[in-house]
Amino acid sequence: MTTQHESRPSAASKPARWAADTVATMREGARLRLDYSAQSLWSVDRMIDGIRREEPPPAAVDLVLRGFGAYAGEVIVRQTGGEWWASGGEYWVRTPDGRLWDPMDEARRCYAGDGSLRLLCRDATQTTDGAALQP
Repeated sequence: MTTQHESRPSAASKPARWAADTVATMREGARLRLDYSAQSLWSVDRMIDGIRREEPPPAAVDLVLRGFGAYAGEVIVRQTGGEWWASGGEYWVRTPDGRLWDPMDEARRCYAGDGSLRLLCRDATQTTDGAALQP
């Protein structure tokens, strides 16, 4: 039996599911294997760039961007030992050093041509003195 102490915070349930759904969708639909590594975010950034070049209406890609953002958040959580936080339907990742990150918003910024999930992860996995955070 898993105790509450050993389980993930309840705030993680939705974004973790969205990330897992994105991994499955990309594997089946786009033949892209996402492995929750920081390097895989290169592919996600390129995928978002390709979607943007097709110029679909933003409302048509909202769920896709949410999934990519959740995936990036899960990468950060796994790389740093961070955790998901939620408030008012919004989700953030809190890294052990206390910083908050908004990967869903960063995915939307990527779609707008002004963001990078790969760079967000790079920044989130480094401490303010440049050292890597360890989970």
